[in-house]
Amino acid sequence: MHRPIKGLDAPNTPRMKAYDENTILEQLHDPQTQRTAFETIVNQYSEQLYWQIRRMVLSHDDANDLLQNTFIKAWTHIDYFRGDAKIATWLYRIALNECLTFLSKQQNNQSVPLDDPEAGMVNKLESDPFFNGDETQMLLQKALMTLPEKQRLVFNMKYFQDLKYEEISEILGTSVGALKATYHYAVKKIELFLKNSL
Repeated sequence: MHRPIKGLDAPNTPRMKAYDENTILEQLHDPQTQRTAFETIVNQYSEQLYWQIRRMVLSHDDANDLLQNTFIKAWTHIDYFRGDAKIATWLYRIALNECLTFLSKQQNNQSVPLDDPEAGMVNKLESDPFFNGDETQMLLQKALMTLPEKQRLVFNMKYFQDLKYEEISEILGTSVGALKATYHYAVKKIELFLKNSL
């Protein structure tokens, strides 16, 4: 079940009609229709990718930049996409790599105390004019910042996106059993953080 978190939650907008993956795949491999098919993909997946990225990097501006990068990378590699995975899975993988690269660079460039590495991210969230959550939602985001990146990713995909473990497994290349354990540990850590903060 989708659990709305006002602070970093996607608005409830209906999906575009008449999106057929098989048709899109055929159009992608035809030079005459490739650009139109890709535009359809961008329209179909922009919002959900934006929110997945935003929950990882927190800042609206950074999320927008990374979303752009994701689609640029997808477009430049479109001829290599054979449809072995779903288009959504392929895009998630690209977005995930963009996020991890960005976070790694950001961590290297930040001069934050070693005993509080998530401080920079929390400060960024608190100063983001696009964050519209209340104190409780801010607390949840702070709790998420205490998780290792992999746990945070899995938690975001399962809790916010309501993806099945099998879907997450395809995206991350991790077994379902390991994902369940990762999610369980993430939930426990968040619960402990919230309990100690209240």
